[in-house]
Amino acid sequence: MAKESALRFGAQTDEVTSLLRIVNLVRTGEASTRPEIGRLTGLGRGVVTQRVEAAIEMGFLKDGEYGPSSGGRAPRTLEFDAGQAYIVTCALGALHIRVGLATLDGEILSHAHRAWDIVRGPAETLDAAIALVEELLAQVDDRPIWAVAVGVPGPVDYESGALVAPPIMPGWNGFNVRRRFEQRFDAPVWVDNDSNILALAERVHRRADTVDLIYCKVGSGIGAGLLSRGHLHRGANGAAGDIGHVRVRDSEVLCRCGKVGCLEAEAGGWAMVRDADQAIADGATGALAARRQNGEPITPEVLTLAAIDGDALAISLVQRSARLVGESVAALVNMFNPGVIVIGGAMAGAGEIYLAEVRQRVYELSLPLATRDLAIVSSLKDESEPLRGAAELAIEELFEVSLPRWFASGRPTIEGVKAA
Repeated sequence: MAKESALRFGAQTDEVTSLLRIVNLVRTGEASTRPEIGRLTGLGRGVVTQRVEAAIEMGFLKDGEYGPSSGGRAPRTLEFDAGQAYIVTCALGALHIRVGLATLDGEILSHAHRAWDIVRGPAETLDAAIALVEELLAQVDDRPIWAVAVGVPGPVDYESGALVAPPIMPGWNGFNVRRRFEQRFDAPVWVDNDSNILALAERVHRRADTVDLIYCKVGSGIGAGLLSRGHLHRGANGAAGDIGHVRVRDSEVLCRCGKVGCLEAEAGGWAMVRDADQAIADGATGALAARRQNGEPITPEVLTLAAIDGDALAISLVQRSARLVGESVAALVNMFNPGVIVIGGAMAGAGEIYLAEVRQRVYELSLPLATRDLAIVSSLKDESEPLRGAAELAIEELFEVSLPRWFASGRPTIEGVKAA
């Protein structure tokens, strides 16, 4: 993917496009010295020197250490100046808000977390998120903000940044998250579904720019992010991967989306809490039941920990969820043929108890060719993952998609990024 971006400008040789290519060659690590740039671009030494000096003056590149000599004078290396600006990252969950500040190469410099119920609505939630960001900004030096990336637990119209009938977010339908952040930070903003954000984080960790991957998040709700040859597949309207609302055979359970028999209503975290409460009311015993009877709340995270500790009720609920999720994922495997499936969200905390059931159903129900080289693994247990994924989204949009639109002005603007 990095090579595609660097080569996208092809053999164009005017000053701006050659500058674009040089900056991207250094940014992606494909070239680190002036001679390497010359070999890759075909530009003469004098032109390379001129273009590099212009990129340094614009603030995109800076001189690094001296590289190894090939017989003559050691060449001076070049570095992309990833620290010249911040990317603001924000991950909204059903029960939390996470925010962070990242460099232009995706390094998370600082982050903060706050417990929060998303049903409190968009105005209150975004005010709380922005306040957290401002607390982080107050602790660092005064660099410009070049981009904001936000992950949300619901369907997003990616072009407009508005949510579309999010089942677990009452009051958010049609709300334009992008505009609220643009007004506060005066920077380009991208908003995407949290499963897509997490799929991008996996791509970063695997250093696999062309991976075919499904990230299946099973938390309070259920969703999937799809990477095809390293690129997010969002579908025509941004609804690709919304497996939480596929129909479970013979189910008549009402889902929060208003439909009947959705996977989320049978296997999502909120459904498991509902079923645990019902089982305990019907006389189930054990550590989970004792906790509930003592007035302590049951959450998806509590369920996974109880399953790991051997609670029979928790294990049965976790395994049933995994079997149902595995059946839906198997259909995706047959259609999409990924190389990797990553199980994330609260249920991933149950480890092999959950993963083994998913594997069994996927291998049982998928075609042999589709599963021949398939790996099914748990996600990393790192709370910063959605922030890394959000930073990756912003970097991709800034440097892979919109760079030619704003490069000449030296920094991205809302109008420049959106320009045709």
